[in-house]
Amino acid sequence: MERRNMDQGARRGLGIILSSPSGAGKSTMAQRLMAWDPTLSFSVSATTRAPRAGEVEGMHYFFTDRDAFGQMVLDGEMLEHAEVFDNHYGSPRAPVEAALAAGRDVIFDIDWQGGQQIRNSSLGRDIVSIFILPPSIAELERRLRGRGQDSDAVIEGRMEKSESEISHWAEYDYVLVNDEPDACEARLRTILAAERLRRDRQPWLSDFTRGLNDEFRRRQGR
Repeated sequence: MERRNMDQGARRGLGIILSSPSGAGKSTMAQRLMAWDPTLSFSVSATTRAPRAGEVEGMHYFFTDRDAFGQMVLDGEMLEHAEVFDNHYGSPRAPVEAALAAGRDVIFDIDWQGGQQIRNSSLGRDIVSIFILPPSIAELERRLRGRGQDSDAVIEGRMEKSESEISHWAEYDYVLVNDEPDACEARLRTILAAERLRRDRQPWLSDFTRGLNDEFRRRQGR
């Protein structure tokens, strides 16, 4: 029996945007997804801030100065960028484009503004966006305080910012409530599996269906 080529691995990569207010769990979910599927990679941001102890160039960030960063923005080399506490952060375009072209999926751990810029970029067709909500505002504050990393003033600032961030939930393709981490991770896996199987991410299907049509014509003597 003749078998058609079904090279289902030959697909374009997927960009996965994860956004949430601080403390809702986007970074934890990103790490869980990469532990589940080691083929996933993380989009490494560029920044103008100085490296902190233990940070490695190209692993945690691409460290650069303001002039070089500004030139990258002007040259269209950033998918998204923003200024945070007097430092600039952005997602370099070239590594992401190379990964997607090679069929590798890339995770972005970014806020709604960065997500909006990427969805509106030339890579928008390759993007799936997911917003993660806390089960309640009280639980969000409990998680922030449970970290033991921030002062009361910083936590209050993060809580105030969360209201604005949550207001953008409807801009995303999927919205999940992180009421229980294992359940939230399972739902993320389901989304990723389904998105990888979308028709427009399976370039092999055109040749496959063309082959089926050829079989019909041969069968009918055409």
